[in-house]
Amino acid sequence: MGEDIFGNDDVSGEVTRGARALVVLPDIRKENLLDPDARLEEGRGLALAIGIEVVDSFVIPVREVRPGTLFGSGQIENIRAACEMEEAELVIVDGALSAIQQRNLEDALKRKVIDRTGLILEIFGERAATAEGRLQVELAHLDYQAGRLVRSWTHLERQRGGFGFLGGPGETQIEADRRMIRDRMARLRRELEQVRRTRALHRARRGRAPWPVVALVGYTNAGKSTLFNRLTGAEVMAEDLLFATLDPTMRAIGLPGVEKAILSDTVGFISDLPTQLVAAFRATLEEVTGADIIVHVRDMSSAMADGQKSEVVQILADLDINTDEEGALRIPVIEAWNKWDAIPDDRREELAEQAERSDEPVVPISALMGFGTEALERAIAAILTRDARVHDIVLPSRDGRRIAWLHAHGEVLGEEEVSDEIEGEEPQIRLTVRIDDREFGRFVAMGGT
Repeated sequence: MGEDIFGNDDVSGEVTRGARALVVLPDIRKENLLDPDARLEEGRGLALAIGIEVVDSFVIPVREVRPGTLFGSGQIENIRAACEMEEAELVIVDGALSAIQQRNLEDALKRKVIDRTGLILEIFGERAATAEGRLQVELAHLDYQAGRLVRSWTHLERQRGGFGFLGGPGETQIEADRRMIRDRMARLRRELEQVRRTRALHRARRGRAPWPVVALVGYTNAGKSTLFNRLTGAEVMAEDLLFATLDPTMRAIGLPGVEKAILSDTVGFISDLPTQLVAAFRATLEEVTGADIIVHVRDMSSAMADGQKSEVVQILADLDINTDEEGALRIPVIEAWNKWDAIPDDRREELAEQAERSDEPVVPISALMGFGTEALERAIAAILTRDARVHDIVLPSRDGRRIAWLHAHGEVLGEEEVSDEIEGEEPQIRLTVRIDDREFGRFVAMGGT
């Protein structure tokens, strides 16, 4: 994460690239949309995404949460023994830990301990490429660290302060540091509010332009960036890696019957996304609110596909992005069922039947291979042009400019030559075109009819 606001290197003091780590998933027996084995595999993926060497991983059933350590004493001993056997120097608890639980586990295991929130923050800190992304990550990280000053910031342990008989060592310095954190967070929030206003102005400007916006959303590693690259010809980073890209990217694309649309690639979602990050990245995710269509990219080769969909829908609902007061969708959604090439044939048949019964438009695709992307473009265009009307337009056959314009801005359903009824009259062509009223108005202004 670089330096903290006091000039200390490695704010978190938690993660070292290449560290040998044990990943432990506490199964707390509460409702969870992802099964424990799949969730454990996701935790391993998060660790690998930041270059940590996972030497072992396992699920620990937690029937009763211990407020001081989360796990029972026997379970802690098992974790310690596994660390000794595998020579692990870091323990990743794939769940939420309080500051007290984290400190007590470190004392008991004699190793660094990091929870799911801290790990995701580390990934975001490493991947944020833009000034806005870095602001968001810093705000989220400060929010997370504010409650862990005593444990994490070792420079405080050397401070001696306090008055009278009250207050332990460093208490005055800790309070001063907390105040500095609060001030820094307030500045970051002001800067991010300016970013939010700037984005709102950009959205308003785009709203005045004749170009619709299509937003890609989905669980992390579902293939959004690969699809984005396929549709736009861009070279956004796309790897088999959780949170391969964080910063939103926008490019212009052409669609059948639509001269130009703006495609937006957003940050991937994940289950139990840290609340600090949800708040910090709200400005980025607000790009989705200005979309004309949401394309929900799903990894249908994953055993967690249904749970991942529920997580994405829930996050959108939590952010009030795509539901009204009654919970109905405000923005049309198309589901792009990605990684179709990685699904066994019998499973494909089952999914194809399921797609036909879906309430939302579903398009099977393989963003990597290019399969289905043209069908997806047609599905997007069909929604964007669903308010279009059909017009019969007669033009001189030699008027290639306006004929080409109609092909670019509308959907030409048919063409036929009009026979000469008057000798010497130039040949004409009748085009049957589906085009929305706004584009038709532009055609009329060109002297089209």
